[in-house]
Amino acid sequence: MARQELARFLRDRRAGLRPHEIGLTTTGTARRTPGLRREEVADLAHMSVDYYTRLEQARGPRPSPRILDALAQALRLTPAERSHLFRLAGSSPPPAGDAVGRVRPHVARMLERLPETAAIVTDAAYGVVAWNPLAQALLGGDLARGTTNLARRRFLGQGRMYESSSAEEFGHIVVARLRRAADRYPHDPQVTALLAELHAGSEEFRQIWQTRPVHAPGHRTKTLDHPEVGTLRLNCDVLLVPEDDQEVVLITADPGSPAVRALHRLATQAT
Repeated sequence: MARQELARFLRDRRAGLRPHEIGLTTTGTARRTPGLRREEVADLAHMSVDYYTRLEQARGPRPSPRILDALAQALRLTPAERSHLFRLAGSSPPPAGDAVGRVRPHVARMLERLPETAAIVTDAAYGVVAWNPLAQALLGGDLARGTTNLARRRFLGQGRMYESSSAEEFGHIVVARLRRAADRYPHDPQVTALLAELHAGSEEFRQIWQTRPVHAPGHRTKTLDHPEVGTLRLNCDVLLVPEDDQEVVLITADPGSPAVRALHRLATQAT
């Protein structure tokens, strides 16, 4: 079934792609159908026509990530279509380039619509790439300068302004995510430099790194001591932005709790 779905996807995408969309001329032999020919896709993907034909006929072997990436480029797939292609082939889509350090406008606008939720966006290396005013008031430190990296804050103490009950657990979460970043972006200079800095500056980081921790984003609670509003019991929930390998972290408090009133006070001060 999986082979047939992959074959159908390739056929449909080839049929829907016009030669002029990829710079091919159509002079000469008349075309029976408006889409690309198999030999054209094979040439664009740098593979034999026979191999590509077998994929379209659900007779080929399971394609490697390299083959899938070549097909995604040849067929001009969008990021969502590329991910779908990998899933049909039973593979996890690797990132198309280096770690993304920018935030999509619709994600940034979402943060602005959460006035009593502290929200930040972190990239694959735990750099904070977007935040709302309440997050700045709650997390403080160097957040306003746009240079905050939560891994540096956790292991090197850069910009940290309070103690949290989840510090030990968060250390393992950070290392697990940075291990994924190292695997996914082996040639990204910023990821490489960050890992070198953490290894050199933190024995705790080196020890946790050796344990190869595994972490899945989800719901967690923690207690932290804020210098202005005191002890807060907060909820942390993570939403994924998979196309950019980013996470949206939402920090809230239970309705009617002292913490929710403290967040309201911080939100009022931040506006």
